Amino acid sequence: MFGDIKGMMGKLKEAQQKVEATKKRLDTVLVDENSADHKIKVTLTANRTIKSISIDDSLLSDSEALEDYLIITLNKAIDKASKINENEMALAAKSGMPNIPGMDMFK
Repeated sequence: MFGDIKGMMGKLKEAQQKVEATKKRLDTVLVDENSADHKIKVTLTANRTIKSISIDDSLLSDSEALEDYLIITLNKAIDKASKINENEMALAAKSGMPNIPGMDMFK
């Protein structure tokens, strides 16, 4: 009985290590998003950290349009990065989870 618990604890620690390694790896996965007309380009990590924003000069004189472009493009980029992040984190957690009856949340 105690061996089972010890084995499960080891598996949980292994799962936690996989999740942490995945978080670190996702810092190196870059997600690019462009506005429809390519006047703005945003790059962020799959952990949703903005790395760069490139703005076409034509938008610099119209702050309202610039704000709209940034909001739309950033939200699309964050959504894309979030999907990658959630999928990768679920896979990392699932791969290291011990088989505990009734705990099938990752199936």
